[in-house]
Amino acid sequence: MTRVSGKSDTREVGTGGIATFLVLTFAWSWGFWGLKVLLAEGADVGVQVLPDLGAFGPTVAALLVVVYADGFRGVRRLAVRAFRLDYRKRWVLIALLFPPVLVGSALVVAVATGTTPTFPWADQPFVLPIAFVWILLLGGPVQEEFGWRGYLLDPLQEQLTPLGGGLAVGLVWAVWHLPLFYIPSETIYYDNPFLGFAVAITLLSVLMTWVYNSTNGSLLPVVLMHTSWNWTHGMFPVLDSDPASLAMVGFLVATTIVVVVYSGPKRLGQAGGLGQPD
Repeated sequence: MTRVSGKSDTREVGTGGIATFLVLTFAWSWGFWGLKVLLAEGADVGVQVLPDLGAFGPTVAALLVVVYADGFRGVRRLAVRAFRLDYRKRWVLIALLFPPVLVGSALVVAVATGTTPTFPWADQPFVLPIAFVWILLLGGPVQEEFGWRGYLLDPLQEQLTPLGGGLAVGLVWAVWHLPLFYIPSETIYYDNPFLGFAVAITLLSVLMTWVYNSTNGSLLPVVLMHTSWNWTHGMFPVLDSDPASLAMVGFLVATTIVVVVYSGPKRLGQAGGLGQPD
């Protein structure tokens, strides 16, 4: 049994709690997505249209295990962490701006190599803020972050160090996406190489661990960072360019190394005063 000093509360999360969370997360998400894979393969699953609920797996699982362990008090504590503001507000800018800066740097490589991707919003730029809000609510962040960072990260980083916890969450996060690579309607994932995605998402998880720890465990900055990451890739599809894709992963590797060396793998934003409010 591991005591996790939550950034907003203290609770007991043992190996059983982690295992239950993972089983519920994968059962929910892969259940919905698995049916979509079978439908795409032409199998008769009894329905032609399936609800788009698979991405809610991590948040649903977190709510279920928290309710079981601590009732609705636990749910309330988890929910209010999305609104905590007791940290330096510069971290919100870091969370929002890191993805577009990274992808923007990769776009420079795309232009330099003559492989500039097309932008789906070029004739309708007003869709950019609308897409951001849509992605925030229904494109992954709210559906996932109460689980990945809200429930799973704290016990894993206490057991494995912050770097180890960030890597572990990233690997789980990457594998969780696997069925999407076999669903034709998931154009960002379908028929793309899973290995490159897994490397990128695992490194991103380490950086999100740094942001999370530096903001006293508030979920708002990591929700915004997740939103910005998905939005940037949807609006500026660097994955359409092989040189830009490789450059993006290279920049991500370099940034992660700098952050880990600067913060230290055993701290990664913890207990350094960086998250205290101005």
